[in-house]
Amino acid sequence: MTLTTERPETREARSVRKGQHFRRRGSSDFTRPTLPGLVLRYALLIAVFALVIGPFVWQLSTSLKGPAEDLYAFPPNLIPQDPTVGNYSTVTDVVPVYRYAWHSLLVATGSVATNVVLSVLGGYALACMRFRGKLIALGVLLSTMLLPAEVTVTSNLLTVNALGLGNTLWGVFLPGAIGAMNVLLIATACRMIPKDVLDAATIDGATTWQRIRHLVWPNVRGMASVVAIFTFIGAWDDYLWPLMVLTEPDNYTLTVGMAYLNSNFSPDPRLIAAGTMVALIPIVVVFSVMQRYFFKGVQEGAVKG
Repeated sequence: MTLTTERPETREARSVRKGQHFRRRGSSDFTRPTLPGLVLRYALLIAVFALVIGPFVWQLSTSLKGPAEDLYAFPPNLIPQDPTVGNYSTVTDVVPVYRYAWHSLLVATGSVATNVVLSVLGGYALACMRFRGKLIALGVLLSTMLLPAEVTVTSNLLTVNALGLGNTLWGVFLPGAIGAMNVLLIATACRMIPKDVLDAATIDGATTWQRIRHLVWPNVRGMASVVAIFTFIGAWDDYLWPLMVLTEPDNYTLTVGMAYLNSNFSPDPRLIAAGTMVALIPIVVVFSVMQRYFFKGVQEGAVKG
């Protein structure tokens, strides 16, 4: 009869099995922090969380406070004593928020669509195709990123007015239809696709559109979601360019309309906070819907057929 002896369980194995998140003194498991290091990490996490989420919570609390509450009490009272949604109704009565939000949504959605489609096509061309002037095109894209956006505002405005698109949403949308950074991001993702796979698809008779659809797009969806999220946020929050293009209040976007609210109700921070929350809601919704693509899709490295 053969006897089998089980190896005694070590202290590190027992701590891992029990779900202990820090290593004890003298332990050789350096994959987990010590207890002081774990406490420090959580302290830093809480501090960063307070700095990032604190202004949002403060604005939300201010927008729900009644006219009798003191906004500058110390310590600050984040829970309204007399909560009300009257500030939001006042904002919508003074400013056509829904019309302005619709204008911003049109511009942002159009910018997302064109940036994703054109960036995938341009990124694929730069990363996977051979043509004359490829290095020149890449150099031009990189050179446009060296100039701040304010330098090209005047030339863009003259171009838009010359095309007859002044004081229109098309004039607001056109300069942001494609971004050099987005093309370079997609090109970087396309370079991760093995060249042998693309060559094999070409030998099998796949056209350029078939390669983009079945090989390129499944592998750049993560980066495309990054492009979509940042493009939407940039187009939604843009203030300077719509202010220069749009001259009639009926065509304003939401950010320009909220500036009108700020100039007329500066003595009442409650209304300004309510308008800020209205402008922030679509961004929160878009990021909540696409965050799984944002975090999971970027790490996709496998080629999918």
